[in-house]
Amino acid sequence: MENFDIISALRNKPDAEACICGSDKYPRIKGKVMFHRVCGGVLVHAEIDCLPQKCGSCTNPFLGFHIHSGTECKGDKSDPFAKADGHYNPDNCQHPCHAGDMPPLFNAEGKAVLVFLTDKFNVAEISGKTVIIHSMPDDFTTQPSGNAGEKIACGVIKPVCR
Repeated sequence: MENFDIISALRNKPDAEACICGSDKYPRIKGKVMFHRVCGGVLVHAEIDCLPQKCGSCTNPFLGFHIHSGTECKGDKSDPFAKADGHYNPDNCQHPCHAGDMPPLFNAEGKAVLVFLTDKFNVAEISGKTVIIHSMPDDFTTQPSGNAGEKIACGVIKPVCR
């Protein structure tokens, strides 16, 4: 496997991105999730702002973060992003081995930055799918989606013109 320079990859324009917006209950949440093709897979880079903050030093700062199979960030009062559907899972794996299962976001005073490398999908496969932020951490056990709570923010993954 060839090496790649993570800093150079992040400086390049992404191959796809999702602009993240919060639900009506969390309208201030905003951010971007960028997807860079690199040797060995896809480098995912998320920057999210205005996440809901929980009080107390012993509160869990993690939020579930997944690619979902739906193509729209629409829904109803009970699920504002119902059309995002379930986790992206083309191989019908058990959770947490879905292609769309990603590491959790770490909420630090309402902000989160995450960069990771994955070989579970390529950029073409996820274009048009949705990225969801959940209200609670993924427990990496409960089927089918990790008991990560309500969907609080969503974005549709779109190819970026180069």
